[in-house]
Amino acid sequence: MAIDLLNIARTGVQASQSQLAVTSNNIANANTQGYHRQVANQASTESQRLGNSFYGTGTYVTDVKRVYNEFAARELRIGQTSLSGAEATYSKMSELDQLYSQIGNMVPAGLNNFFGSINSVADLPTDIGIRSSALSSAEQLAKTMNQMQSHLDNQTKQTNSQIESMTVRINEISKELGNLNLELMKSSGDDSQLLDKQDALIQELSQYAQVNVIPLDTGAKSIMLGGSVMLVSGEVSMSVGVTTGDPYPNEPRITASTGNQSLIINPSKLGGQLGALFDFRSETLVPASQELGQLALGIADAFNEMQSKGFDLNGNVGKNLFRDINDPLMSSGRVGEFSTNTGNAKISVNVDDVGKLSGGGYDLSFTAPATYKLTDTQTGKVSPLTLNPPGELVGGDGFTINISTGAMNDGDKFEIRPTSGAAAGLTMIMTDPKGIAAAAPKIIASTTNSGEMEVKVSAVSRTTAGFPLTGSELTVIVDSTINPNTFEVFDASGTSLAGPSAFTPPQINTGFGFSIEIDDTSTAGVTDSFTFDLSFAEGDNSNAVAMAEMADAKLMNGGTTTLVGVFENTKLDIGSKTKAAEVRAGSADAIFQQAYNRVQSESGVNLDEEAANLMRFQQAYQASARIMTTAQTIFDTLLSSVR
Repeated sequence: MAIDLLNIARTGVQASQSQLAVTSNNIANANTQGYHRQVANQASTESQRLGNSFYGTGTYVTDVKRVYNEFAARELRIGQTSLSGAEATYSKMSELDQLYSQIGNMVPAGLNNFFGSINSVADLPTDIGIRSSALSSAEQLAKTMNQMQSHLDNQTKQTNSQIESMTVRINEISKELGNLNLELMKSSGDDSQLLDKQDALIQELSQYAQVNVIPLDTGAKSIMLGGSVMLVSGEVSMSVGVTTGDPYPNEPRITASTGNQSLIINPSKLGGQLGALFDFRSETLVPASQELGQLALGIADAFNEMQSKGFDLNGNVGKNLFRDINDPLMSSGRVGEFSTNTGNAKISVNVDDVGKLSGGGYDLSFTAPATYKLTDTQTGKVSPLTLNPPGELVGGDGFTINISTGAMNDGDKFEIRPTSGAAAGLTMIMTDPKGIAAAAPKIIASTTNSGEMEVKVSAVSRTTAGFPLTGSELTVIVDSTINPNTFEVFDASGTSLAGPSAFTPPQINTGFGFSIEIDDTSTAGVTDSFTFDLSFAEGDNSNAVAMAEMADAKLMNGGTTTLVGVFENTKLDIGSKTKAAEVRAGSADAIFQQAYNRVQSESGVNLDEEAANLMRFQQAYQASARIMTTAQTIFDTLLSSVR
């Protein structure tokens, strides 16, 4: 029995030693990020039969396990993904909100300053200094719009750079996880240190995107990114990266690659920081840029239109103050062509009515043999388009699409952004202060007119014989009931001076030193009369007054918004999104903390508990050692008794 007693004591000492080692390791790693508490499980050794009884022969440590709850870990990963995505959104929205609150204030201020300078021109229309000041205000307004667009472009570049940096880190994690899987397969997944490293990397990965973990029988884990892309399969690691945007190159897409195969990842399924950055770019940055372009088009179109309705200080019809809204430099980026198109059609977009633009984008699709559809990407509204010869697609909200060359094949798609590029291309092109059209002609429509036709003077040559002066106005009757349309010119007494003559809408050259332009929309089948008083006085300010009144006119979004209102609406929308993002970040943090506390309560090191265990195992060790001493004493006594 003494020999058995010594063996029992030995196993107790060894087991207590193992327990003390595990407890000490837990205490040492109490502050190690990602460490999971370990426990040593004990069991009794096989009992021994002596006589009619069974006696225990000691104990041993069966294994050392890390305390790990897969469900709690999964909940923590989900919480981490949501928190990281919410924080990324809030961070980006805060930056944009500050941009609009600080630098962005220059846009409405510049527009108001310009309207103020036009008011000054209306007060003193012959003052060259005031006119020069108005041109300076116009130039400053254009530069402010250019700068604001530049800031938005920088936000886009910064977001793209962040996306690319994250893909680099994801690839590093992917390789590390593949190597860890290889090591874990060698140890059958029992190495706690390797498992802790693996979980820490997976937890970090869940910051960037949603992660699904699939345990394998070999001890390794397969990792899926975004619920659909296999990033790690056993020891095989795949890589993610960015590729040129489609259809817009400056909006890169994310790809997953293995070997020579590559596929495009749908960013809406990613979640985490990556998903948040893609959503921020497509749902906030791009719309903000388009709405800024809408404002630029509104400014250029409104003032150029008013210029065309008035006389400058030389008595000529006013010329454009800003670059034309359909100038190539104002329309870059309006069309994006998908790389999957098989047709060779080249299309362009012409803005016809700025007031009808929404500031949004559209998807244009073609289905053979002749079906063209335009889908609003914000509202989902689908509008059929009509193809008019030679290649004009009509039916858009304030714009037409022109097929300049080639033809579409079945399934071809384009993305249309009618306001894109306008803010960057807005430029004040007038250099002569005399060119501001402060005066206005008097055009009197007959009381019997249909009310559908509108006209304006498009060109004036005051030296032409027969040019109408005050007291000798000319009347032009436009007949659109016949094809071709005709016009006829009469003097003040009603005597016909010219015509009826055929013309092609919208231009009419009267032959008396002035040309007029008619609005040929919905004018077919009417005969309307207009009397023109084209006398000019340098002190006339009627057109300048009309320009100044545009500050309060609802010219945009179908007659519901002022020019300044377009920018203020964008600013308000960004502020609202920022506040919502802040609330979501707070909620996500609370959910994450709850999941984190659950993991810590199960897998974290509790120093009070470990200290108690340390004392318990120390006492067990001492007790087992005392048994060994007792056994030795008994053995020595037994030897002494037989000498």
